Amino acid sequence: MIDSDLQLSNYNFELPSDRIAQNPVVPRDTSKLMVVNYNTNEHLHFCDLPQLLRSPDLLVLNNTKVIPARLRGYKVDAENVTEKVNGVAVEILLIEPTGLNRWLALAKPGKKLPVGTEIMLDDRFKATVISTNEVTRIREIVFELPDGTNFEEMLAEIGEVPLPPYIKNSQSTPDQYQTVYAQTQGAIAAPTAGLHFTQRLLDELAEMGVNHTYITLHVGIGTFRPVEAEDITKHNIHQEWIEVSEEAIAAIKEAKAKGGRIIGVGTTTARSLETSKLQPYRGKTGLMIYPSYEWQVLDGLITNFHLPKSSLLMLVASFLDSREKLFDLYYEAIAEKYRFYSFGDAMLIWR
Repeated sequence: MIDSDLQLSNYNFELPSDRIAQNPVVPRDTSKLMVVNYNTNEHLHFCDLPQLLRSPDLLVLNNTKVIPARLRGYKVDAENVTEKVNGVAVEILLIEPTGLNRWLALAKPGKKLPVGTEIMLDDRFKATVISTNEVTRIREIVFELPDGTNFEEMLAEIGEVPLPPYIKNSQSTPDQYQTVYAQTQGAIAAPTAGLHFTQRLLDELAEMGVNHTYITLHVGIGTFRPVEAEDITKHNIHQEWIEVSEEAIAAIKEAKAKGGRIIGVGTTTARSLETSKLQPYRGKTGLMIYPSYEWQVLDGLITNFHLPKSSLLMLVASFLDSREKLFDLYYEAIAEKYRFYSFGDAMLIWR
């Protein structure tokens, strides 16, 4: 018998479609903020964060930057690359690099893109499918670029910042799907808990003595792919690249030594710090956190409201030490008209 906290079916919930945020609020820090204390909840706004933190608390932010990872093109006749094949439009979503101009990617329409398929992008750049994983449906693709052009230049010219599939009618601009502190390129999705920060808010907190430091986790497909195994401990999450620097570890240890609380901004930050175990770390993480996990670093977590049956939902349940409490909070958020998912509102949870 599987523990009820470890059963996938127990992480489902009904969300009215009008609660899925299609656009961000402006300014960013006017989003709602549910503050979850030990026994009470408060309903505030993100710009109220200075009322909730104190010196020498420390915010840990994920400074990854979303790349224009969506590419559009068409399947071509291998004998004549100027000819489209039956007008087949192709969409590629980059996942992670595997070498020079080589990437793992998802591609549509998958059934029409076997190994050897050639794809033209913007009539200047060619891509070829060189392998396919039949289980994950992830392909490896190699790109051919004109002389004098590098891959980053190609992405800047023809790539699109990919919004999640549940955002279907958005008037947002690409910069609204980046944090104000995004710096290190490599993510295919934003670390959305950080989207609520404005530079003004970060400056105000710093003036109070609430500083921040950075880690990097390049958000990949694993963060968003649904868990499929009914026993969630059997789920193999796609690994993502992280870096937790010596400077970040030193800032955390210094804040703790002074009695400060460590607040992780986002589930990506939480996973990075728990992977590092407060040691410098550079590499991949496949850490999946669910109830019964023993937390080591964070005193608080800022996070958005997540999709049913997602690994992110399980992580938050673990941080709350209660799946039941998680869903009580989610249904309260629905009743209070909170906005969900990437452009939605936030929670601050204290352990």
